[in-house]
Amino acid sequence: MSRIGRRPIAIPNGVEISLKQNEVTVKGPKGTLTRELHPEMIIKQVGNTVTVERPSDHRLHRALHGTTRSVLANMVTGVHTGFTKSLELVGVGYKATKKGKDVVLNVGYSHPVEIKYEDGIEIEVPAQTQLIVSGIDKERVGLVAANIRSIRKPEPYKGKGIKYSDEKIKRKEGKTGK
Repeated sequence: MSRIGRRPIAIPNGVEISLKQNEVTVKGPKGTLTRELHPEMIIKQVGNTVTVERPSDHRLHRALHGTTRSVLANMVTGVHTGFTKSLELVGVGYKATKKGKDVVLNVGYSHPVEIKYEDGIEIEVPAQTQLIVSGIDKERVGLVAANIRSIRKPEPYKGKGIKYSDEKIKRKEGKTGK
């Protein structure tokens, strides 16, 4: 039995879950998320807890058990507290500025790079070298942060680039002269 899959999900105050066949809708103070889950997984709501059960020990059901529970728990956490990813710009002249709803990055290219605003995702610029991506959908927040990071990945020699704030960059030693 999956250790993650069998743990019940506690529903905090102010969060409502509605189940219709394999479609789950979670409403909370931050917004609403809807997702279709695998139709064979059994989702039960008892009081303030939700549990996910699998119909058999088939390989597919075992694989989906923990995944379904994690997706559901992330939906509940997202509409209640939300998710954030913070990024840092490291390098001489690297900076981020907010232009309306869009963000403009100067990261060593001959032109500034514009990041278009997405619905449900907020990008804050608390300092010129910091970005904070936040939203209620964990998957989309991570995807937007990864796309921003991919604009200029950190390089191993000087550490220049866009990195997650908690990321450690393995540094390499440069060439040594004769």
